[in-house]
Amino acid sequence: MPLATVDDVRHARRVLLHGVTGSGKSTTALAVGERLGLPVHLWDEEFGWLPGWTPRPDDEQRLLVAAVAAEPAWVFDTAYSRFRDLLDPDVVIGLDYPRWLSLGRLVRRTLHRVATREPVCNGNTENLRAILSRESIIAWHFRSFARKRRAMRTWAANPDGPPVLLLRHPRELDRLLSSLG
Repeated sequence: MPLATVDDVRHARRVLLHGVTGSGKSTTALAVGERLGLPVHLWDEEFGWLPGWTPRPDDEQRLLVAAVAAEPAWVFDTAYSRFRDLLDPDVVIGLDYPRWLSLGRLVRRTLHRVATREPVCNGNTENLRAILSRESIIAWHFRSFARKRRAMRTWAANPDGPPVLLLRHPRELDRLLSSLG
């Protein structure tokens, strides 16, 4: 049962979002959590980054993720492969958007955050030097796009995994969210 339906999402108590960088996973997780009445856990805010853009140590991340994953209900906006074994979702929603769409969103969002100094990820802010570096979120998009897309499609083809709902365009997401009411 690899392909999910809207009913699978509607009845899920544990939802994992997946998508490439810039696809809108966090925004989607918040919307799904609100509609289903489930607690939402945003990876970068809760598990990934400490102030000063310091990555939280892996062992600490693993303990935090394990505690939340043991709960009966949740929505995760993503799960890195090294911690995915801790999650047992009822359904995976894959934002399988084209590169031009996710990259465009990412660049606009990042430039907006640089201009406004909007705090993200535990009070951190993005700046021009950081977004032009080799470690920037935009560079990460290029390094991880194919791998993340392949993961979604592999899950969808796996008959032994959780059901996966692949959304190929934001209109499909809008229809899903409308149906969740």
